[in-house]
Amino acid sequence: MIRITQFKLPIEITAGELEAPLRKELGISALHPMQFEIIRRSLDARRGHAFHFVYIIDVVLAKEDKIWQKNHRSHPHWQRLSQKPCYQLTLSHSLPSLRPIVIGLGPAGLFCALLLARQGLRPLVIERGKPVEKRRLDTQRFFTQRKLDPNSNVQFGEGGAGTFSDGKLNTLVKDKSLRGRFVLEELVKAGAPPEILYDAKPHMGTDRLQQVVRTLREEILSLGGEIRFETQLIDLQLSDSGAISGAVLSSHGQRTLEEAHAIFLGIGHSARDTFEMLQAAGADMSEKPFAIGLRIEHPRSLIDLAQYREYAASPYLGAADYKLTHQSTNGRGVYTFCMCPGGTVVAAASEPGTVVTNGMSNYARNEENSNSALLVTITPEDFAAYRPSMGVLSGVGFQRQLEQLAFRLGDSDYSAPIQCAGDFINRRDSLSLGDIQPSFTGHTRFANLWDLLPHDLSASIAEGIQAFGHKLSGFDRPDAVLTGIESRSSSPVRILRDASMQSNLRGLYPMGEGAGYAGGIMSAAMDGMKAAEAYLTSLPSAPPAPSTAP
Repeated sequence: MIRITQFKLPIEITAGELEAPLRKELGISALHPMQFEIIRRSLDARRGHAFHFVYIIDVVLAKEDKIWQKNHRSHPHWQRLSQKPCYQLTLSHSLPSLRPIVIGLGPAGLFCALLLARQGLRPLVIERGKPVEKRRLDTQRFFTQRKLDPNSNVQFGEGGAGTFSDGKLNTLVKDKSLRGRFVLEELVKAGAPPEILYDAKPHMGTDRLQQVVRTLREEILSLGGEIRFETQLIDLQLSDSGAISGAVLSSHGQRTLEEAHAIFLGIGHSARDTFEMLQAAGADMSEKPFAIGLRIEHPRSLIDLAQYREYAASPYLGAADYKLTHQSTNGRGVYTFCMCPGGTVVAAASEPGTVVTNGMSNYARNEENSNSALLVTITPEDFAAYRPSMGVLSGVGFQRQLEQLAFRLGDSDYSAPIQCAGDFINRRDSLSLGDIQPSFTGHTRFANLWDLLPHDLSASIAEGIQAFGHKLSGFDRPDAVLTGIESRSSSPVRILRDASMQSNLRGLYPMGEGAGYAGGIMSAAMDGMKAAEAYLTSLPSAPPAPSTAP
């Protein structure tokens, strides 16, 4: 196999048209047997250069040794590979006496349960929310009628919080084990677009994610797993030694006990009542820094022009994204997060009497506005006032206070408080919108967002908007719309675990974003895999097969 890197082609040549230029690169005819796979594609959009895509491609072809020997010295970006690396999980273990329980059917829970099911363990999966089909209806009802179901919303339900997002699939996690590649391949098998396997910034969009989640669910069931929706973990049963012996569950007011020696905890960053239960049960936890801020939105055409310049109207480029950071004069970091090109700002509350925002895009990313979270770093010192009453959950108290304040600023009917960026910078009330109309999925109300955030956070965001305007033309446009509050970017706690992936409550495997070990769909899915691997490795080896010799 020959790997060709730094293979540059004009953006007009699509991924489906690579064969001819690839044959030219290799110096072979149209009849020469060849197979190839795109490993990566990224856009080179540097100023002063024509835009082009840069590919990494693996090629298998006839007379490969001869072609390599003849050409590789004049092609420094060619590499020789013996075989394609892939994720492998080859274990021979006995089946446990009790099936494992997986709590939460977000990315961590989905991929943890998938691995356990494929190893014959028939996991029991517990999801407090509803199947994604019903969840979508409940979420839409909240958007249009402001009727909140605390267990079926943007935060809770099959697929996790990422199901109602842009569906980004990039990760900064090092992937020497190739778990990330495995996750992408499984998503494609389940119906995700094939280009997520090679795009440098892959995404699925909320519309594609919902179908993929359903398909993964069906495989877990087909392998003997069981999924109970609208069922919540409300307590842990512990042995005399403090190890897990069961899970206390509640469904429609009925309590049941399921015995188990292993519970995988993929609860998500908004499961505050579960955090409280774990605190009472004695699970070791710690406070964790997180971020708070607002959503900002601009016309998609403005962001495209700022990023793509003369190529802004090209049909070969999708909606443009950005990632910006700034260190404010008061020492706080300001950054954009979960940028949704061609998307909408969504109502993401999960508790009555609160307003929370998030961003969401469909796969096409073709809505009029682009939006992003505009966040400021928060440290445990910022929520120390809640520590005497809430202990390790003091960050939850800080989040909740601001979400309740956002609710009151929005007239206490789940309307989101909004303000124009120019007015926010100048600390004056907005009386009207400019050309940019908010895309928020619910109702909005004008409010001075300095009344929502602590003063130094507001000052940092105002400074950040102006700084980002120097980096991305038009970002500081006065009629850009700010919507509050963005408070669920990550978990405010970490559920501690050791090298075996277990809590101090032995048999409890905290995993994913809610446990504080991931930050997005991909890293959460990979962490769920790691938890499953750790448990499978701990099981006794399977006894040898009986001899069939006479």
